[in-house]
Amino acid sequence: MTPSQKRNLSVAAAGVGAFFLARAVRRRTSYDFGGKSVVITGGSRGLGLVLARQLADQGARLTLVARSEEELSRAVDDIRTRQPFAEILVVPADVRRRYDAERTIAEARERFGGIDVLINNAGIIQVGPVAHMKLADYQDAMETHFWGPLYTTLAVLPHMRDQGEGRIVNISSIGGRIGVPHLVPYSASKFALAGLSDSLRYELARHRILVTTVFPGLMRTGSPLNATFKGRHPEEFAWFAISDSLPLATIDAERAAYQILEACRRGDAELVITLQAKLAILARTMAPELFAKAMTFINGLLPPSTGVEGDRLKLGRNSQSAWAPSSLTTRTYRAAIENNEM
Repeated sequence: MTPSQKRNLSVAAAGVGAFFLARAVRRRTSYDFGGKSVVITGGSRGLGLVLARQLADQGARLTLVARSEEELSRAVDDIRTRQPFAEILVVPADVRRRYDAERTIAEARERFGGIDVLINNAGIIQVGPVAHMKLADYQDAMETHFWGPLYTTLAVLPHMRDQGEGRIVNISSIGGRIGVPHLVPYSASKFALAGLSDSLRYELARHRILVTTVFPGLMRTGSPLNATFKGRHPEEFAWFAISDSLPLATIDAERAAYQILEACRRGDAELVITLQAKLAILARTMAPELFAKAMTFINGLLPPSTGVEGDRLKLGRNSQSAWAPSSLTTRTYRAAIENNEM
C-alpha cells in the first residue's frame, strides 16, 4: 500500500469513527412539528409533496411554493384528502427571482405569524452529455439550486434570529458530493448548495438556527418525467428512468421524506440517504483515482453525443421509447402518478 493510500485509509477510518461517535452522543430532541410554520419550496410535487403530506399528518402549518398554480391546487387537494383540516397557504412563485423569494417569506409570516422551518427543496434535473449543455443550462441550475435557496434563506434569517431559533433544510443530492456524468450542470449547482449550506450552519448555530444538508441518493419520486434531456433524448430518458426504478438501488420517497424530517427534528448537520450513496462517498474518499476510473467507465456506457438536434431540450414525458415506459420503469411511473409528477 502506497503512502497516499495509507493516508486516505486513515482519513476514512477517522471519518467513520467520528460518524459513529456522533450518532452515539447526539442529543435527542422533542422538537414537535405540530403547530409549526413550515415553508417548502418545490412543494407541489415529488419529494416536496411527500414531505408536505407527512408534515400535515404531524399538524404543521404549511406554505407550499411552486411555479405552477395548477400543480399547487392539485397538491392541496391531495393533502386534504388525507388531512381535511390541514392549514395550507399556497404561493405561486419562482424562488429563483429574489423578489418572489422575499414575497414568499413575507406571505408565510403574515398568514402564520412566523416561520419555524424552511425546506429548500425546489429543483430541476438536466440530463445529457456535456457536449450539448450550454451556458444557459448552468445558469438555470445555479439559479434554481444555489440562488433560490440563498434568496429564501436571506429573507427568513432576520425573523428566525428575532424569534431565537429556526431550522433550515437544504436538499442537495449525492450529485452534490460526487460528480455524475451526464448531469454536469446539476452536480455543479448541487455542490454549490452543499457548500452554502455547510458554511451557514457553522455561523448560524449560535443563533439556534440549525441547518441540515441532505444528500439523497436515487429516490422513487417520479421526477424523470419532468426532468429535461439533451442528446439522444429517448436513450437518455430510458437510462435515467430505469435507474430511478431499480428496487435495490433506489429508496421509496416516503421513507426518504421520513428520514429528512427526523434529521430536521434532531437538528442534524447532514443526512446521506441510501446505503449506496454512503458507500459511493466513502469509495470516493478512500480511492479517488480508482473511483474516477469507475465513473469514466460508466460514462462510456451512457449514450454518446449526437448532432445539433441533441442541443434541443425535451421533457422526459416527451422522450419516451420502447424502454420507457416498460416493465423496467414501472416504479418510476407509479411514483409519478402518486406524487403529482404526471
